[in-house]
Amino acid sequence: MIKLATVSPCYNEEEVLRHSAERLTALFERMIADGLISPDSMMVFVNDGSRDRTWDIIRELHAENRFVRGINLARNAGHQNAIMAGMMTARDWADAIVTIDADLQDDIECIPQMVRHFTDGNDIVYGVKVSRQADPLVKRMTAQAFYKLQNSMGVESVYNHADFRLMSRRALDMLATYKEHNLYLRGLIPQIGLRSTTVDDVISERYAGSSKYTLGKMLGLALNGITAFSVKPMYAIFYLGQVFLLIALCIAVYVAHAWIVGTAVPGWSSLILSIWFVGGFVLTSLGIMGVYIGKIYVEVKQRPLYHIAEVLA
Repeated sequence: MIKLATVSPCYNEEEVLRHSAERLTALFERMIADGLISPDSMMVFVNDGSRDRTWDIIRELHAENRFVRGINLARNAGHQNAIMAGMMTARDWADAIVTIDADLQDDIECIPQMVRHFTDGNDIVYGVKVSRQADPLVKRMTAQAFYKLQNSMGVESVYNHADFRLMSRRALDMLATYKEHNLYLRGLIPQIGLRSTTVDDVISERYAGSSKYTLGKMLGLALNGITAFSVKPMYAIFYLGQVFLLIALCIAVYVAHAWIVGTAVPGWSSLILSIWFVGGFVLTSLGIMGVYIGKIYVEVKQRPLYHIAEVLA
């Protein structure tokens, strides 16, 4: 039997924590009875700088429930960093770790399948969404578009996989050697290269409250995922610049012809349109390059990803 740990980042999740702990406890007890996991398995809740009673509830659950452990981050570090903090701390406690959001919208019935795949020799098991009907329409559409854009940019990732996955201690030790600060775990973990497989994940409705992953945060994660693993946007700027030079050459030929035949007429509209068009392209190009330079700036500082204020083990 393996010692299993689930790691769940929590940000203002006081409305769902107790319900989630009850569901995971029932699952753990069933898996222990089936001989899948050892009785000293655990669920680890990572408080990511919540401003409500999330940490107080984790403390209470730790006192009441033998499976519950807690990690309290000193400040809000962000979803990806909170997952990393939980995994890096819990890898010394367990043989394998399953990361799953605290709202348990991912299908927890996949966890026994993940454990079986792990015992069959897989170091990483990805939960792949086969149904997103519980997600809002806009979120479903933007998610699908992002996965396709990601693939076109050459980012290696598992299609329709978020952050619901099992990783062995060996895989976690390898992940710990990656020192980058712009974390995008969905693109980073496939680079480890160990044996992996997938399970089907059906998303369900939240028990209570609302998702803390706002549209702005999702767009930020998408931008980070592309710029952290692909330089294709930089090449796209270069090739688009060549197209602009070709257009400029054609315009120069046209202007020379019009001057020779005497048909040249001053055009205010075309001039202004050209200025705005080229100006917008230049500013967009500078913005894309600025994103890459900004990431270099963050990386070279080598600041810690997170600080742990307290651990309930």
